[in-house]
Amino acid sequence: MTTEQNIPSFAWRRLVVLVLVAGVAGLLLWRDAYLQVITRDFLQYQGDERSLRVVAIPAHRGMITDRNGEPLAISTPVHSVWANPQELLLHRDYLPRLAKILRLRAGALERILAARGDREFVYLKRHVNPDVAQKITELGAPGVALQREYRRYYPSGEVAAQLIGITNIDDRGQEGLELAYNSWLTGTPGSKRVIKDRLGHIVEDVESIRSAKPGKNLALSIDRRLQYLAYRELKTAVMEHKALSGSVVILDVRTGEVLAMVNQPSYNPNNRLRMRRGRSRNRAVTDVFEPGSTIKPFVIAAALESGRYTPSTPIETAPGWMQIGRYTIRDTHDYGLLDVSHVIIKSSNIGASKISLSMDPKRLWSMYRSVGFGSITGSGFPGEASGILTNFRRWHDIERATLSFGYGISVTPLQLAHAYSILADDGVRRPISFVRVKTPPPGERVMPVAITREIRTMLEGVVSADGTGLRAAVPGYRVAGKTGTVHKSTAGGYAANRYIAVFAGMAPAAHPRLVMVVMINQPEDGEYYGGQVAAPVFGNVMAGALRLLDIPPDDLPPMQQAHAAPDGGKS
Repeated sequence: MTTEQNIPSFAWRRLVVLVLVAGVAGLLLWRDAYLQVITRDFLQYQGDERSLRVVAIPAHRGMITDRNGEPLAISTPVHSVWANPQELLLHRDYLPRLAKILRLRAGALERILAARGDREFVYLKRHVNPDVAQKITELGAPGVALQREYRRYYPSGEVAAQLIGITNIDDRGQEGLELAYNSWLTGTPGSKRVIKDRLGHIVEDVESIRSAKPGKNLALSIDRRLQYLAYRELKTAVMEHKALSGSVVILDVRTGEVLAMVNQPSYNPNNRLRMRRGRSRNRAVTDVFEPGSTIKPFVIAAALESGRYTPSTPIETAPGWMQIGRYTIRDTHDYGLLDVSHVIIKSSNIGASKISLSMDPKRLWSMYRSVGFGSITGSGFPGEASGILTNFRRWHDIERATLSFGYGISVTPLQLAHAYSILADDGVRRPISFVRVKTPPPGERVMPVAITREIRTMLEGVVSADGTGLRAAVPGYRVAGKTGTVHKSTAGGYAANRYIAVFAGMAPAAHPRLVMVVMINQPEDGEYYGGQVAAPVFGNVMAGALRLLDIPPDDLPPMQQAHAAPDGGKS
């Protein structure tokens, strides 16, 4: 046998290999055609389901400004950190570093993720600072991403905190005007379709589905200059007199607008970690108190309306006290014989009681109701209190007497200011507004013009050397107002040495433009009369307000009056 016959033939093997290679190539070509042509739509849909997402486009909340366009509340863009627990838990080595950036414990972070392991989205921290957001981006942890949101910022801080209110973490109004006008201020989020990578980062915007619509801006009636002025003076008075709290309200007589509303104590809405319980409420609207002698002008107005009294009608107040059943009513002094005007000027409880007892109780009740006592002002402020005014059918003689000098009835500072604005506006009652008014709204006449002017003349006498409110005087202006000093009610009666000091008034008295109420709750430094504690705050704030609003003086010598502005000033 030769050597060539012993060598096996491999030709058939080559053929098999070539056939196999050709077959595999054919299968690959067929598979490629199948994927690219036949099942293209299905696979595209499946791929999009894994990477294409519809995300919300946040819409910022409308800005709140004062009447002159100065910002009182604005929304600033911030980032929030979120994660996909299912993905992040697969890379636990990132957790310690992530927790350190977010100032969380690694164990606590892992428990948060494990508890929500069935979700694809969970917030890790809302509204982080820019430096934290930058560190999160640099870390690049799988399943962790940033989401753009908005955080509310209040430039005025504690000066307007209780009035403006606050929003929650989701930028929804929770207190004050933020809550009252939440639907107006809230924007409408938009949406868009995007492509995300496996880490949850947006790599491409595909299309816009709906544009975001920001909330509408809100222009308030508040004048920020007056707000700061009133806050400064009120805070100073509360601290100097060691009082528990206080409120100031300023109204525009012509329009019913609230130009300033401040309270003490307050809080910083930009730092809520130090916020104390109870400081968020707007005491000028939600808290009631007995108004004391500041209510006497309305008793005298009812008496003048009855036709039985004039400003010169004599009232005997000697010997400075009177007995009604088992109760004794007193004046601070024995004023003897007073006319009706001096019942106001001297603030005689005896004189007011005798006038009240001489009238049909329904007449006094109707007067109180007509100026708004016992009902809310309709301002729309959340939580506004209506105060207390019992029906006249339940009044006994002692109630008829005490109601004439402000006991047995409760009001808010806003209610009292609203009532005094009626005296200032020649008997017209206008609605209260926290929003800037372009055209003065129509009012309702509740008191004759002649009577309101007689009352204003009496109230001017209070702010004189002969009255109790001299410290409320403003140089160059005629001021009309009334002091009030009230024993605080306690369980079973009234405290002998705890008081509320009040002053309510208006200026310029000739043609009033501004009405103001000052209430100081429980001063404890030895001074407690309304004329000592509240009247100076009124005088200081009113002097500044009249100057800032460029309201011309009405109590200048003739030569100086000739050079004063002829119009009513500007707001």
